[in-house]
Amino acid sequence: MDYSAEKLHEEKVFKDPVHRYIHVQDRVIWDLIGTKEFQRLRRIKQLGTTFLTFHGAEHSRFNHSLGVYEIVRRITDTVFVGRPEWDQEERMLSLCAALLHDLGHGPYSHSFEKVFDLDHEDFTKAIVLGDTEVNQVLSRISADFPKKVAEVIDKTYESKLVVSLISSQIDADRMDYLQRDAYYTGVSYGHFDMERILRVMRPREDQVVFKQSGMHAVEDYIMSRYQMYWQVYFHPVTRSAEVILTKILHRAKHLHEQGYSFKHKPHHFYSFFKEEVTLEDYLKLDEGIVQYYFQIWLEEEDDVLRDLCARFINRNLYKYVEFDPAKEYKKLTKLSKLFEKAGIDPEYYLVVDSSSDLPYDFYRPGEEEERLPIHLLMKNGELRELSRESDIVDSISGKRRTDHKLYYPADLVAGHEEICELLD
Repeated sequence: MDYSAEKLHEEKVFKDPVHRYIHVQDRVIWDLIGTKEFQRLRRIKQLGTTFLTFHGAEHSRFNHSLGVYEIVRRITDTVFVGRPEWDQEERMLSLCAALLHDLGHGPYSHSFEKVFDLDHEDFTKAIVLGDTEVNQVLSRISADFPKKVAEVIDKTYESKLVVSLISSQIDADRMDYLQRDAYYTGVSYGHFDMERILRVMRPREDQVVFKQSGMHAVEDYIMSRYQMYWQVYFHPVTRSAEVILTKILHRAKHLHEQGYSFKHKPHHFYSFFKEEVTLEDYLKLDEGIVQYYFQIWLEEEDDVLRDLCARFINRNLYKYVEFDPAKEYKKLTKLSKLFEKAGIDPEYYLVVDSSSDLPYDFYRPGEEEERLPIHLLMKNGELRELSRESDIVDSISGKRRTDHKLYYPADLVAGHEEICELLD
């Protein structure tokens, strides 16, 4: 039997708090889940440092990846079946890309990437195309199948419809993480009527569109995303933990470059410090390993590294004040000098952090990130861009919101009156 069409003798199910059950009938999907590269995602948190703000946010990239697969499975096995615009030959490709789309995420994801100038999508492609168990499974379908999966994840695959299932302004990726993150953080913002959205979803040549009768469900989704970003993803306490995490990694890298002799050699980080990261090195690093180093660095001679690790592990986070870099740059310069005078290194203890999000936008040629709009399918068959029909979406369309905060350790500046006055 053709491997891509092979079914399991009995359907496997994962009990899931968001989708109730995740169904696996295909041998290919079951084999991919069993690979060591996919199992590694159990050791990578979906929300990085958010567990220090919302204590329930301990879920993993493994959970989320299964969820995205399940949504795409429902679309390809029910919603799109029999529709002339959908090529059922693309089903297995869509399922594999959905399952593997986050395969290259590293520990604490985006914070880690910024410090070492990495991109998880590059590593996702490297895992899919490299000497890995995942590649071996995909190659059993055909020699060029891993390349097709990588192209879907990279958004360069010839069928834009397939790409849009996991990468668009309303896709399976976002539909899963909004609901999953809302569930595990305990907030009410991220919930929307996914069942209704799936019912009004229709395939078109280059993207998924939505029947006009389901516009309110799509509006609800857009607003859920907007609220989740500002109430959860950009929560200032979470950002404070990210600032400290980032500074730990910067400090460790700086010490290595200065020839500092670590009591416990950070073998897992050497290739990252040298910016010569191999796929093998990358896959060895997960959040358990990173936490181990943070624990043993509590015994290091370097005061800054030791202090930052203690803050992260014991949740002694930085305080913050609202800050406008454009208007208050002189204040920042003065604070930096006062910190230095007080013996507090501003490089690690005085940090401006910015958050920015564009909740919905339509296609604007030439921009760095060109966003395909969400289209509504009208009763007469015409396609209309969402914000042209929805006053709610129009009110936030194209409006980027940016927030700046200044982070500092309240315990270290206590007693320094001039500093405290400026920070009040």
